Amino acid sequence: MAAAKPEKRGWARFDDLARRIIEGWALAGGVLLLLIALMNTWSVISLAVLGYPVPGDFELVQMGVAIVAFSYLPYCQLKGANVTADIFTAGASRVTVAVFTLLAALVAAFFCVLLLWKMSNGMVSYLRYPEVTTILNIPQWVAYPPILASLALLVLAAGVTLHEAIMEMRPGKRASPDPN
Repeated sequence: MAAAKPEKRGWARFDDLARRIIEGWALAGGVLLLLIALMNTWSVISLAVLGYPVPGDFELVQMGVAIVAFSYLPYCQLKGANVTADIFTAGASRVTVAVFTLLAALVAAFFCVLLLWKMSNGMVSYLRYPEVTTILNIPQWVAYPPILASLALLVLAAGVTLHEAIMEMRPGKRASPDPN
């Protein structure tokens, strides 16, 4: 009989929940990207066969790809897949790497909060002074809520990586195996 896993408590449970939410968000972004690709394919086929594309296809692609790109950012933060310079830390101790990870998480959190603030102002501006797309007349602000949710999840992901870096720096902590 297999030994039962110890129950996670406190921050570990929170980190796991945050990871699941962020992974689900990234998967939703992948589904949206697939739908965009299918719509684009249909538009090209429609143009070739019927002589006209899906009306406003480029508007939908622009908005959709912006949403998709932002939806992947929190997942990239969790996986450490953002821009890194591993060549400088290849021979470094686990604590040194954890310190750099901690600093990177702090910088990421700062810029995410800044982006969230400024993008929120942008959405308010589009709500106050409505603009719509040229062909489909879609209000420009509709892309903002999922992008703002992505930025909020990016702040959360930075918090998770910050917590993990702090835990990695604890004395007597052994390097944990890569979960991937």
